[in-house]
Amino acid sequence: MFKLLLIVTSLFAFAYAAGDPADTPATILKYENEVNPDGSYNYAYETSNLIKAQESGVGSSYAAGSFSYTSPEGQPIQLTYTADENGYQPKGDHLPTPPPIPDYILRALAYIEAHPFEKIQLQKRGSK
Repeated sequence: MFKLLLIVTSLFAFAYAAGDPADTPATILKYENEVNPDGSYNYAYETSNLIKAQESGVGSSYAAGSFSYTSPEGQPIQLTYTADENGYQPKGDHLPTPPPIPDYILRALAYIEAHPFEKIQLQKRGSK
């Protein structure tokens, strides 16, 4: 009985000493960084805790890249993005999406687009 207690206690002590793998510092497995005289750049890195990222772009004009990691809940997260004159545009399955546009709004927009002259006339009447 004493041997069993000693073995169980040893196993708990070993598990406690090992700690949580998420608490161990990550090491960099890959790192690339390139900045060119024309303002273009590229970078990429990868760590031992499965974080990966890469981006390329031109100064403050354009950037495109991606990154991935595992969330604390264990869900794999992968995001791709572009940033340009239209702003930051992320894409990923984990991102929330807006609700669909109601049918009556779509019909109203289609009607307005199909009747541009009437729209102008209504605007002129309202401005009198």
